[in-house]
Amino acid sequence: MKINYSIKQILLSNGNWYRFYEANKDRIRTAIVIGVTKLLSCKNIIRGYHQYRCEDPSCPHIKRIPHTCKSKACSSCGKKATELWIQKQNGVLPDTQWQHITFTLPSLLWDFFWTDRELLDFIGKIAAHAVMTLAKKKGVIPAIFIAIHTFGRDLKRNIHIHLSTTLGGITFDLKQWKKLFFSQEKLMKIWRYEIIKLFRKRHKEGKLIIPSSVEKKLNHTYTFNHLLDELYKKCWIVHCTKPSKSYKNAVNYLGRYVKRPPIAQSKLRHYDGDTITFAYRDHTRKEHRDFQLSVDNFIGRFIQHIPDLGFRMIRYYGALANRVRGKILPSIYQLLGQKKLSEDLKKSTGFAILMEKDFGVNPLTCILCGKNLVLELINYGKSSIYDLLSVHRELALMKKI
Repeated sequence: MKINYSIKQILLSNGNWYRFYEANKDRIRTAIVIGVTKLLSCKNIIRGYHQYRCEDPSCPHIKRIPHTCKSKACSSCGKKATELWIQKQNGVLPDTQWQHITFTLPSLLWDFFWTDRELLDFIGKIAAHAVMTLAKKKGVIPAIFIAIHTFGRDLKRNIHIHLSTTLGGITFDLKQWKKLFFSQEKLMKIWRYEIIKLFRKRHKEGKLIIPSSVEKKLNHTYTFNHLLDELYKKCWIVHCTKPSKSYKNAVNYLGRYVKRPPIAQSKLRHYDGDTITFAYRDHTRKEHRDFQLSVDNFIGRFIQHIPDLGFRMIRYYGALANRVRGKILPSIYQLLGQKKLSEDLKKSTGFAILMEKDFGVNPLTCILCGKNLVLELINYGKSSIYDLLSVHRELALMKKI
């Protein structure tokens, strides 16, 4: 029988997280500590709870449902966030032909995003710019959304952009919808040029910290600019998938990654207290493999992909850009004959709906008499991150609070 493991269980087991934290706290970003602390407190009564009672006054049943953490490191919270995001996109994205495009970077550049984290703010815009540049030549504005990824399936650093775009766009006068086609080679050249330009600029301004993995390759005869020159001569991988008749494939694909932790709980195969084995797909060999790491190495790989506070992993451009979508999208819907949002899409997806959908059980049904449970009170507990950080040690070591 397969035993299900969770990231939270691994972090709590044997005090794994707190031991790792104590040994590395001078190098761990604040956003990581906050993300992990929120995860450790997920569904813990100290966060507060919603208390429900049976609608039948004669029934004694009372149910407390602890509050969740909403951390990007949490699998269960990520699932709900994914459902909400997908639901929102279903009511917004133009219902037309779409294409998914992946923009990759040479592996030599990956470590730079850890020494200069501001770089992550620029690359999504550059990928969208490549698509917008080609669309502009056709005189149209496409709808674009992107997701920034920092990890590969084995949790190693692997910076790349997933971009989805309509294979068509609205003319600048908002009166016509015209089809588009994107050339991988042309996109690659724009992407490569703009990325190299960005690195040269950051280096010239003295804002670029060269990681040790690259520093050891440089000397007075082979400078950083020489390295960039070599990279510019190479062919970078920009992959365009086959066009899809709907946005739904792209939304469902990206939803699995952008709102969830770097590794799915279902991929965790074995944990023995010292090592962790997880499954991943090796794209080079085109096969599924098991990968074993020590607990400390696993934690180190996992937490490095927790984004900084306020960092947006998903971004919107073109007709979906926040500053113009209110003006452009209604015209696109009209040209495509797309109906307005249905009331169902406007409704939020609560925990009860998700549980009934996934497990066939309504948690707001009384287990004693079968009647409905009604909200009686809300206890907000330690709801602020400052309160939670004050009990970080107690949470990590499962001490009484």
